[in-house]
Amino acid sequence: MSIVVTGATGQLGRLVVDELLTRVPAASVAAVVRDKAKAADLAERGVELRIADYGKPETLAGAFEAGDRVLLISGSEVGQRVAQHAAVIDAAKAAGVAQLAYTGVLGGPEADFDLAAEHTETERRILDSGLPYTFLRNGWYTENYTANLAPVLAHGAVVANAGEGRVASATRADYAAAAAAVLTGPAETHLNTAYELSGDIAWSLAEYAAEVARQTGREIAYSNVPAEAHEEILTGAGVPPFFAAILVDVDKAIERGALAGRTGDLSRLIGRPTTPLAETIAEALTQRS
Repeated sequence: MSIVVTGATGQLGRLVVDELLTRVPAASVAAVVRDKAKAADLAERGVELRIADYGKPETLAGAFEAGDRVLLISGSEVGQRVAQHAAVIDAAKAAGVAQLAYTGVLGGPEADFDLAAEHTETERRILDSGLPYTFLRNGWYTENYTANLAPVLAHGAVVANAGEGRVASATRADYAAAAAAVLTGPAETHLNTAYELSGDIAWSLAEYAAEVARQTGREIAYSNVPAEAHEEILTGAGVPPFFAAILVDVDKAIERGALAGRTGDLSRLIGRPTTPLAETIAEALTQRS
């Protein structure tokens, strides 16, 4: 039996593997990756590599073994993810895995924004498969904002159409720690359970802008614009139209409060408070300097 992380060379996947290696021997961890070369460092640390591609179902036949505890990290190709996830689910069922954990979205089937639809369908397919499951319904990543500091600093503004909505975000490392806890903890505690994962504090984009201003000493304003104007700004900056529409729709969801929920599940799973917004901003600014 292994603990298997799919998408293990991605931004979240690597953090999950790192966290697992603080908890269990490397020999018990397997990484499912598309590119063996990109995972060379994981192999050097003693992690087993299993080469497979979500988009090529035939490659998934040997990705899992009976009794494995598997983390399916949602794919990054919006619009193609249901078919890709279904291929993983089918392979996991054929292998007889003991647990299939899935990184979905906060709110699960109640999430009413476009980006959530593929997650909802994936959860349905996992339930229909009959596999023992754990749903890790991740809220927004703080890095979704701090990775975009360059234009904020260049223009002195955080531009969105989220109104006064609040975001209970946490860092990728926080969510990775939760996944590792679920994959290494007593199976009976986490099987057939859904966790609503979010940060301890919900903040507004006005507060985010104010914190960036405080740490940089610059004037940074929150510019709340109409959805149509925001979509034009995004496409003008080179964001593909389909994805610009998704981002605008997410901001509408934030305004409705869809990403502000706080259950405490995340901090309970990781055994500590979630990472504060100010700390993540500080780290991002340090990396820029």
